Amino acid sequence: MLSTPLMRTRLFGCRSRGLLFAALWAILGSGASAAQHPEDVDLAAHMRNGGAVLLLRHADAPGTGDPEGFRLDDCATQRNLSDAGREQARSIGAWLRGRGIEQARVYSSEWCRCLETAELLGLGPVTRLPALNSFFERRADREPNLAALEAFLKNQPPNGEPIVLVTHQVTVTALTGIYPASGEAMLMRLSDQDRGKLEPLGRMDFGP
Repeated sequence: MLSTPLMRTRLFGCRSRGLLFAALWAILGSGASAAQHPEDVDLAAHMRNGGAVLLLRHADAPGTGDPEGFRLDDCATQRNLSDAGREQARSIGAWLRGRGIEQARVYSSEWCRCLETAELLGLGPVTRLPALNSFFERRADREPNLAALEAFLKNQPPNGEPIVLVTHQVTVTALTGIYPASGEAMLMRLSDQDRGKLEPLGRMDFGP
């Protein structure tokens, strides 16, 4: 039987629109001032309104980075989810389904811990998206990855099923200025004013 995750939500009020890189960093990277009057809210309701993007750090995977010589085509060479992380991922999916999010367009980094998190959510088929790959140990990939992610978002319809992007801490931090815990998510929406940009709605903490 799945345990219910400790779910904490915080709603963001935005003063400006069209946020993805520098502007998002400026608004969200300033500590206590990032959220204007945060409240406990059911952010799942926002996911049902179309144009929602759940930017999720993979579930619990003990350690940092990956072993030397790791390969993307061999999960045994990587840092992987713990049993607690697998339960966490299942619980996140159960929490969302229990609030009417039965299906989503799910995309994942090619790292095994992200793919497994995405699959265990149970929200639909998982598509690999290299733009979500880690650049923790591949710093030269940072700007190309972020540019590719912006291009990907430009092609997404403004309505329809929510988008779930399962990725790494470095990607979430680059986009939001926030250092997420394992299994923590930022709920964003596609900008009405500037396609390919994201606007923050709030944080969804599925931590243990």
